[in-house]
Amino acid sequence: MATWRLPFLRRALLLSSPPPPFFHLSSFSSPLHHSHFKRTFLQCSSLSVEESTSSTTIQPEIPKAGRNSTWKPMCLYYTQGKCTKMDDVLHLEKFCHSCSVELGESISGLKNLREQEFDYFLVLDLEGKVEILEFPVLLFDVKTMDVVDAFHRFVRPTKMSERRIYEYIEGKYGSFGVDRVWHDTAIKFEEVIEQFEIWLRKERDGHIKKLWREEGDGRLNRAAFVTCGNWDLKTKVPQQCEVSGIKLPPYFMEWINLKDIYLNFYERRAPGMLSMMRELRIPPLGSHHLGIDDSKNIARVLRHLLTDGALLQITARRADASPERVRFLFQNRIK
Repeated sequence: MATWRLPFLRRALLLSSPPPPFFHLSSFSSPLHHSHFKRTFLQCSSLSVEESTSSTTIQPEIPKAGRNSTWKPMCLYYTQGKCTKMDDVLHLEKFCHSCSVELGESISGLKNLREQEFDYFLVLDLEGKVEILEFPVLLFDVKTMDVVDAFHRFVRPTKMSERRIYEYIEGKYGSFGVDRVWHDTAIKFEEVIEQFEIWLRKERDGHIKKLWREEGDGRLNRAAFVTCGNWDLKTKVPQQCEVSGIKLPPYFMEWINLKDIYLNFYERRAPGMLSMMRELRIPPLGSHHLGIDDSKNIARVLRHLLTDGALLQITARRADASPERVRFLFQNRIK
């Protein structure tokens, strides 16, 4: 057993209780505007305002041209594995509990697709400036160009008073109408990491390999994190690990910054997710700065890049002997 994991994995809990139910997501799509792209549509997004304590809510932004009468907001209790209303007909009619995509064109017909080094991309977009508040990861299958699984947890800070936490969450999630969901479901970061590792090591549909070389070097197995910028994995995860008193897991040692891929492939600079989406004519869906929605939009940009023929390579890597040192591998990059 790798010794780096012992300080923060509570073995007794993992061995004595079954893993929590995880949210399974098939896919979502973006409207693509070139003739050789796939024509897809979104059947559900991720915003749930059910039982919110906030008086102000923001509805997901759905492009008029792609509006679908079957669209329903996602139940965020479900993404936490804590929905208790799966037998409630009214609840099921109001909220979506899975996502799916209809493809107008098979992937085999797309001429610009390139062979990739990785089988899967883990699209990650953290939320929370003081401490991490939301940890969403989407599993993007390179062969099918679909999101085939997801891990989503709200994260409870450990170094704040309850009053400060309430103010922090009200300011962050109150405008989205999901502050009640956060308070009902948030868990500490070390618990999130434990559950995330259970998710990484599980078998999927009998043919998707485990994503994590747990007993080897602790790195991901033919998979790579994809982020929009370096902040999530270069800065925030190590900071949160220090605050939570755990060692930085080795699967966070390298990642792909989509901004750098975009710059080098299209030869034009886009400083953020929304600017990339504007350039690519991808209307944003959901609520910006709700992590699960931003992850979906980043995955839509990722899909567009792959469809155009981009090769996704690692853009940043930590030094094994000194994880605080990060080497950036692209000469042209967004600093």
